[in-house]
Amino acid sequence: MMNRPNINQLYLKDTSFANLMQKRVFNVLLVASRYDAFIMEEDGRVEEQIYFEYVSLNLSSPPRVKQVTTNEEAFEELAMKRYDLIITMPGVDCSETFTQAKAMKRLYPYIPIVVLTPFSHEVSRRIAKEDLSGVDYVFSWLGNVDLLVAIIKLIEDKMNAEGDITSVGVQLILLVEDSIRFYSSILPHLYNFVLKQSQIFSTEALNEHERMLRMRGRPKVMLARTYEEAMQIYEKYAGNMLGIISDVSFIRAGEKDKKAGIKFCSYVRSCDPYLPLIIESSEWENHKEAIKLNASFLDKNSKKLPVDLRKTILKNFGFGDFTFINPHTGEPIVTIKNLKDLQDNIDIIPDESLYYHASRNHISRWLYSRAIFPMAEALQPRRITDLSEISEIRQLIFDAIVQYRKMKNRGVVAIFKRDRFDKYSNFARIGDGSLGGKGRGLAFIDAMIKRNPIFDDIEGVNVTVPKTVVLCTDIFDTFMESNNLYQVALSDISDEEILERFLQAKLPEELNPDLLAFFDVVGKPIAVRSSSLLEDSHYQPFAGIYSTYMIPALDDKEEMLRLLLDAVKAVYASVFYADSKAYMTATSNVIDQEKMAIILQEVVGTQYGDRYYPSFAGVGRSINYYPINDEKAEDGVVDLAVGLGKYIVDGGRSLRFSPRHPNKILQTSTLDLALRDTQTRFYALDMTRSGKKFSIDDGFNLLKLSVRDAEKDNSLRLMVSTYDPMDQIIRDGYYEGGRKVVTFANILKHNAFPLATILDSMLTVGSREMGRPVEIEFAGNLTGANGAPGTVYWLQIRPIVDMKEMLNDEVMDLPDEKTILKSNTALGHGVMDNVCHIVYVKSQNFKPSNNVNIAREIEKINRTFTEREEYYILIGPGRWGSSDSSLGIPVKWPHISSARLIVESALDNYRIEPSQGTHFFQNLTSFGVGYFTVNSFAGDGYYDEAYLDSLPAVYESDFLRIVKFDSPVLIEINGRKGKGLVTKPRLNPNENKKEI
Repeated sequence: MMNRPNINQLYLKDTSFANLMQKRVFNVLLVASRYDAFIMEEDGRVEEQIYFEYVSLNLSSPPRVKQVTTNEEAFEELAMKRYDLIITMPGVDCSETFTQAKAMKRLYPYIPIVVLTPFSHEVSRRIAKEDLSGVDYVFSWLGNVDLLVAIIKLIEDKMNAEGDITSVGVQLILLVEDSIRFYSSILPHLYNFVLKQSQIFSTEALNEHERMLRMRGRPKVMLARTYEEAMQIYEKYAGNMLGIISDVSFIRAGEKDKKAGIKFCSYVRSCDPYLPLIIESSEWENHKEAIKLNASFLDKNSKKLPVDLRKTILKNFGFGDFTFINPHTGEPIVTIKNLKDLQDNIDIIPDESLYYHASRNHISRWLYSRAIFPMAEALQPRRITDLSEISEIRQLIFDAIVQYRKMKNRGVVAIFKRDRFDKYSNFARIGDGSLGGKGRGLAFIDAMIKRNPIFDDIEGVNVTVPKTVVLCTDIFDTFMESNNLYQVALSDISDEEILERFLQAKLPEELNPDLLAFFDVVGKPIAVRSSSLLEDSHYQPFAGIYSTYMIPALDDKEEMLRLLLDAVKAVYASVFYADSKAYMTATSNVIDQEKMAIILQEVVGTQYGDRYYPSFAGVGRSINYYPINDEKAEDGVVDLAVGLGKYIVDGGRSLRFSPRHPNKILQTSTLDLALRDTQTRFYALDMTRSGKKFSIDDGFNLLKLSVRDAEKDNSLRLMVSTYDPMDQIIRDGYYEGGRKVVTFANILKHNAFPLATILDSMLTVGSREMGRPVEIEFAGNLTGANGAPGTVYWLQIRPIVDMKEMLNDEVMDLPDEKTILKSNTALGHGVMDNVCHIVYVKSQNFKPSNNVNIAREIEKINRTFTEREEYYILIGPGRWGSSDSSLGIPVKWPHISSARLIVESALDNYRIEPSQGTHFFQNLTSFGVGYFTVNSFAGDGYYDEAYLDSLPAVYESDFLRIVKFDSPVLIEINGRKGKGLVTKPRLNPNENKKEI
């Protein structure tokens, strides 16, 4: 019976084409008279052909040819410079050439030496009497410039054969021929054919770079001139032979044997009954011997021998299209042009035809010739012997193609092609510009997952990137210029007016067929996300500044296309909104230098009636600035919620935990905390409101629902616990009746889904591969289609800029009376001494109902600081940036962009669970902005508001007060320890600075 391979392991055998053809001929020394050299290069195409061939292989530095006229000059050159190949053309004295070649070989045994002679029977007769021990090959110059390329390729193939063939399975074509005249003629034809076929199969690559690299996997050609040499090559590479072309009469055991080729091919046929053999002879009686060996026969006397050879190789060696035939009649049944063709047609190929080809290794040979090595290696050793096994081989071929295509698609930014993008494709680009920041991040994640096979199966769950197509920045340029939008965009008109003008503009119509093809493959809602040049770069954090829209999946594809195009325009418009312009100013960037790519991505989730959302979504960070109990800062931290991730971005209540300590969650540690500080609402995409007009609010078609609504969808089973009011206890798991509390207990405590392990791996591998702390975004479904295991989708990765120097713990020993602020839960790291202003919310008569008005006032204040290029400390109660104004003051990052320290304070009657800066966490760390949490009423930290009240105000309103110091206050933060303080300026800074 056929042994079935482990298809899931195919990715381990992926071919690194960049590592092939490592040994090259860079410098050629040509020893020839000026006349011979001129005759050889008279048409001027030698350098051109060599150069073109090298460029097509994505290799730089084509061989440089240095010509000398005498052997004395040759030895001088060899002494001064390294050469990889010596070509010498004999003069009047032919023997002298071979004598000098022996001398060169003694001094430089590692340099191949080729003698290139003019063709004549007299020269051939003289060469037959010469000692060829100092020469690797002798060729006849027939006036064909392709011969030089063939010589270089033959030498390079010999140099690279052992490494490339044995390591990755590159195939070999063996030519057995001792006639100098004949192999000088046939080798250029053979190489020309192989290189052209390689260019054809390389089109299966996903982009231009991959295509050029893939040509390095072309079959190699080796030349044997004796029986013993042929046997040696065959014995060494028998498992990687694509086919053999053999003469009949050549040297065997030191003497001319008129049947040496028949004897050699008989041995090969005894070892491999299906290896393609081509026997060539000038004697027609050998035709019968070829038939006995099931070999093709070619007449060397034929004037169309090169044409016959190409046709025979094309038919038998696996090149070109693959034609499945009726084994009884020879009639073609179906012709396969590429791998996707084979995948689409494998089920309709008759059993007898598939058995005929599979049992003779025709399919694996076709795959080998196209450099699809992993699949070919999986199929080749599984030659079937019984027709009853045909259904298994059919499934094996299909599974192998799927796995191979998944493997090749992952980690590669493919060029989007409608006829190739299907459910096994992953990441493609439309356009030639940049992918933008988020696009680069996604491409990096895709490549990282491929490099780390652990993500393919973590306790039965795989980690992947959603299907993604990026509209590159050149499409943005075309859109802006063809619609004359820059004048409008850079003006001071309102955001609403800018959006309206952008929606009226037109995108290039050639996008439409590609987008419709993308819809057909994804079959789910589409997220339209920004990916600007500056976004998510190491020192230019633009997270959350631009818009992200979601488009529902509709049966009416034209209507869905209209919505998608409007969403793309709306994201483009968000580059020029007032908040974006303010942010540009704060980051010293110029708005007209910003360019936008667009990420089109399947929305992770499941449809429940008229709404759509994932099981969970979240944000993770590899540095935890709020460790509790035995947690460490490097253990990382995750914010997790039911539904779309926008809920977390907007500052909603999420579940915060360290993935290395999933059993220890502060929010669920007591009954009161669990009922008060866990998620009660979530976001879902409205699948019905497709006709609603686009708004500058990118959440215009999102539903903010109660967790009770998700309960009706039966989507909460593993993510909630049940509150029993009778026993005043929360029970892990879903039970009928009782309030459902989002604790993720079955997942985090009882490991019903390995989420903690997965997130720990993502953070660990992500930070290792980026070489710095990272922030990630993710979403997932607990179950797949038809009850299959769930999937975690990696949506984004961003670097958190390297932290500054570690501070001494003794900083916190400073007495309270010498400080304004002291926090035991501080975010940020380092020392700041350039802040003279403190803006604080007055605690007296504070009411959460005024938070929206306070946010507006802070925005105006921030604008004045930005204009003056000054900074301030911002202090206020509750969560800064929360979209729920009852939990805190709902500012956005551009409204507080000049703050260098932000403080969440608590009041006796207003104690809100602290946030981590939610979505502008990335901005905080990248700008070096500190973030303190102070709850002096609970003995956690210190805030001397009375001291600030005692100072004169430079600004005061009903809600806010600003004080200014003559000299800067000193801000010191030890982020890894979670400690920080602000000292009063009258204290000499040197008194509390410690040695670092």
